[in-house]
Amino acid sequence: MKILLLITLLFYIVMPTYSASTFQGGVSAEGIGNSSRIIDKDTGAGVGGAQISIPKHNFATKTDSEGFFELNTHLNGPTIMSIKKEDYKPYSVTVSEQTLSAPIVVGIEKSNKSGMVIDSSMYHLGDNNFSDLSANAGEFRMESIGPFYTRKFLLKNIKLNKPLYLVIGSIIGIDTNLARTIGQNRISNAFASPPEVYFNGNRISEIQINGDGQKIKLPKELIKRNQANEVTIKTGRNLMQTAYIDYDDIEFMNLFIEN
Repeated sequence: MKILLLITLLFYIVMPTYSASTFQGGVSAEGIGNSSRIIDKDTGAGVGGAQISIPKHNFATKTDSEGFFELNTHLNGPTIMSIKKEDYKPYSVTVSEQTLSAPIVVGIEKSNKSGMVIDSSMYHLGDNNFSDLSANAGEFRMESIGPFYTRKFLLKNIKLNKPLYLVIGSIIGIDTNLARTIGQNRISNAFASPPEVYFNGNRISEIQINGDGQKIKLPKELIKRNQANEVTIKTGRNLMQTAYIDYDDIEFMNLFIEN
């Protein structure tokens, strides 16, 4: 019997001026059928030779000529799965044992002139000090690079006459009060401030919960033409800890700019 799995990408909230907006981000993936498969989102054709990896488990495989693949690995909790293929946008999605209990079909998009990849690597922010009850703590394997991430980039092949968005492919580990309320962690006596996103030195957003495909509109007046632009992501802090600074440990993967 064919099993249908559909996890919908939740949307972003556009914020006025430079004050922070709250995101209700979710997972973006879709599945149907008896075998897991990577397809072209526009044509529906299978994508052969796509690289699929789950970095936390040191697991990697490739799709066959028709785009089919198998995930022969055990997950302890939600973690990030990466999909890469030449001429396609890098793609990431948060998966779990429950997600992968049925075959999934994921549509990936061709690279185009209206977007660019800033960074397709995975990063761990924080201080490597976290509770076993923290969101996704069982999946953390990387060492922290510190409490913030910064990357400079030039806008190439981007149409500046249309709105630009920063897209965070996947993010896990957030321990905000909202994340706790909706059951993304099991911490009962503490919560963290949300990660903050800065563009060219200005705070433009904060991220309240874990999820995929979260989009942040870039204020037009902050965009630099023919100069380096800068994006910074700062993790939150444990708001119940006053004796010292206790950074929330989070991980994210895939940063894009798109129209």
